[in-house]
Amino acid sequence: MAKQLKITQVKSKISEKQNMRDTLRSLGLRKIGDSVVREDTSANRGYVRTVAHLVKVEEIN
Repeated sequence: MAKQLKITQVKSKISEKQNMRDTLRSLGLRKIGDSVVREDTSANRGYVRTVAHLVKVEEIN
């Protein structure tokens, strides 16, 4: 089974640049406290790296 990432938004997207807001939306995060589970791929790692200051990431199996 492939590894997965649990991504949780912990900070607001207000006052962030538009590309940060778009990245959060593409991850499926809309408001503080929302969590999504995504496959651990290089694309998703790139998304997380872009908004690392706004999210918390956990590796799950």
